[in-house]
Amino acid sequence: MQRRGALFGMPGGSGSRKMAAGDIGELLVPHMPTIRVPRSGDRVYKNECAFSYDSPNSEGGLYVCMNTFLAFGREHVERHFRKTGQSVYMHLKRHVREKVRGASGGALPKRRNSKMFLDLDTDDDLNSDDYEYEDEAKLVIFPDHYEIALPNIEELPALVTIACDAVLSSKSPYRKQDPDTWENELPVSKYANNLTQLDNGVRIPPSGWKCARCDLRENLWLNLTDGSVLCGKWFFDSSGGNGHALEHYRDTGYPLAVKLGTITPDGADVYSFQEEEAVLDPHLAKHLAHFGIDMLHMHGTENGLQDNDIKPRVSEWEVIQETGTKLKPMYGPGYTGLKNLGNSCYLSSVMQAIFSIPEFQRAYVGNLPRIFDYSPLDPTQDFNTQMTKLGHGLLSGQYSKPPVKSELIEQVMKEEHKPQQNGISPRMFKAFVSKSHPEFSSNRQQDAQEFFLHLVNLVERNRIGSENPSDVFRFLVEERIQCCQTRKVRYTERVDYLMQLPVAMEAATNKDELIAYELTRREAESNRRPLPELVRAKIPFSACLQAFSEPENVDDFWSSALQAKSAGVKTSRFASFPEYLVVQIKKFTFGLDWVPKKFDVSVDMPDLLDINHLRARGLQPGEEELPDISPPIVIPDDSKASDIDESSVMQLAEMGFPLEACRKAVYFTGNMGAEVAFNWIVVHMEEPDFAEPLTMPGYGGAASAGASVFGATGLDNQPPEETVAIITSMGFHRNQAIQALRATNSNLERALDWIFSHPEFEEDSDFVIEMENNANANIVSEAKPEGPRVKDGSGMYELFAFISHMGTSTMSGHYVCHIKKEGRWVIYNDHKVCASERPPKDLGYMYFYRRIPS
Repeated sequence: MQRRGALFGMPGGSGSRKMAAGDIGELLVPHMPTIRVPRSGDRVYKNECAFSYDSPNSEGGLYVCMNTFLAFGREHVERHFRKTGQSVYMHLKRHVREKVRGASGGALPKRRNSKMFLDLDTDDDLNSDDYEYEDEAKLVIFPDHYEIALPNIEELPALVTIACDAVLSSKSPYRKQDPDTWENELPVSKYANNLTQLDNGVRIPPSGWKCARCDLRENLWLNLTDGSVLCGKWFFDSSGGNGHALEHYRDTGYPLAVKLGTITPDGADVYSFQEEEAVLDPHLAKHLAHFGIDMLHMHGTENGLQDNDIKPRVSEWEVIQETGTKLKPMYGPGYTGLKNLGNSCYLSSVMQAIFSIPEFQRAYVGNLPRIFDYSPLDPTQDFNTQMTKLGHGLLSGQYSKPPVKSELIEQVMKEEHKPQQNGISPRMFKAFVSKSHPEFSSNRQQDAQEFFLHLVNLVERNRIGSENPSDVFRFLVEERIQCCQTRKVRYTERVDYLMQLPVAMEAATNKDELIAYELTRREAESNRRPLPELVRAKIPFSACLQAFSEPENVDDFWSSALQAKSAGVKTSRFASFPEYLVVQIKKFTFGLDWVPKKFDVSVDMPDLLDINHLRARGLQPGEEELPDISPPIVIPDDSKASDIDESSVMQLAEMGFPLEACRKAVYFTGNMGAEVAFNWIVVHMEEPDFAEPLTMPGYGGAASAGASVFGATGLDNQPPEETVAIITSMGFHRNQAIQALRATNSNLERALDWIFSHPEFEEDSDFVIEMENNANANIVSEAKPEGPRVKDGSGMYELFAFISHMGTSTMSGHYVCHIKKEGRWVIYNDHKVCASERPPKDLGYMYFYRRIPS
């Protein structure tokens, strides 16, 4: 054994005295209780530091804790030692050398002292034919930095030898199973081969689905026997549905259902109610075609393309990636790329844009020492730690250095090659932020816009102290709904984080060509003829803004599916302007044939954006508000529970409203007639519990809708503290969060909807009762609830970043990000970072604007 400190600038070296085997065993005795053998399920991190992107390829190597199996670079291993007291680490180092060449200039076939036993990727920038790799491992005992070379079977205790061997032979914690392995674990349903399907004429549209028994529009399941679309069950996080799909099975016995929104050419999520598990349906395409969902023509052809693909113009890929232009690589702080993990370009593009914003830089990189010092024992499972690690990796310049000058290459290569790391791998970050998310944790391509909202949600839940960097995106939207019959209006507000602009196709400069193309496309598909190339539409940006504020004026000729006419017309305006405005151009849709499509459009997005004309105006002169119909303050007793005017209920039901909603409308308007009840429906029809059954108080069931609106529940109905924390992190007052959760049985999503649909309760604090630790001490809060935190200001913005997409749908293709830094545009194409020559601002999918100080 040697005591060496070269890596830490300590004296000593290879000439130190080697100790006897007994001395090594004696030295390890005090630390034996802290050395573990990895068990099944333990994650062994030997590729990457938990706090940085140091690896065994780095100059200082990597240190793996022999107790937690977490890895740390030279800069951070001391922090872990001080925090945990763990003393024994395995130091891993990979040496890269140029191969020895013969007289003729060719590499000698024999490799000198070369051995590779680490489960690591070789450097993609190095040609494996010209370089050889040698891996070195040794145990290091802190704080004196004693080093024990490995392998050392004769001198080490048996337990230590077994532990070291297990660590060295362990696989990467990010290694996925072969998809075929786990997909085939699903059993084939015994009902699939002989499934009965009713000839009832049901045809399912490609969008606009809604549960047939309530108003839920998510977690919907299509019954493969009769075509009923019904909601699923509640999930563990209180999202999901009311279980109407299961109720339908119990009523009918129809066994199989497919989840809408999961259907792809490769299959879909199928559930068997009878078998009570997820199953495979080998005849899924046939069963879906029965209800108008034609998937048979979506099978791949010999060249790997889909028969029905509208093949993207090659120029789209060339223009967005600026192919054919000599782009100058950029290095240093803020110019670090992210290596593609096979499907991670959506994540890389969003994170590059996020960390170009000063508020995120300050919140994470600016708090680096504090966040790292107070991170949990497993920093790989902490959001703030991983955000700080990623931010530091992108902004420090440590992993983006220019190549060595040509005149120094020969001198460097004579010894050991020290590759300059260009780009970092977001493997650990992706593993954490996608944890428990069925889509982002998969190996499939994802929607950058959906990931942006997912990230904002994580930032909200894990804010650092009182600061929340996602506040810069938050804004209020004023929604105006006008009754089509009475012409009366209702104004409400909701929180949002990005502005979605519909593609106003009727404003395209080549509208006639697009309509002709669509007709030709459908004819070509029916006859299986080659499809023509789509001519790109030029869409005025002003038309997209109008589509945002007045969506009822948009005539989307891509879909002729009939939609049920709403009882009210809704328009939207900004009640506040955010510090940073994120704009999404809604380019993606489904055709009538259920094939994902992308509008091949370009939008003339301005560098300077003025949306002050979209400022909310509130109630205007001459407008009459819809009556604020509230439940009776005196809840009827049991004897009056049946006093509901059934004739008024039936009048409303004949208009197409759910029966239970009609009963609640009549009940909560005090049997004042169908017209008054209709006004109640207009106001409440978008509430999550709109169609839920009316349950009277005192019947032993759930609280009635009227009682829940007032929060009239027992004092023991204290919402979970973690759910309260989520809502308060979004900027709402604690009392308001408790009030909303009590009114919605602690359902997070419904509570948020409740807050925005009941603004009249924000000022009424008499109903807010907060339970403290002492169950007998109920404190009535008199503080006025605060609204969500918004950074309102001028509606003048300038463009500083945009994300572009290439491909036919969000489930395929590639994302690229352009960011304006130091007065010039820079293209971030995965690990390649270059100065942009022709930024394609008209082809973006997501645009990032910052407010111009007034």
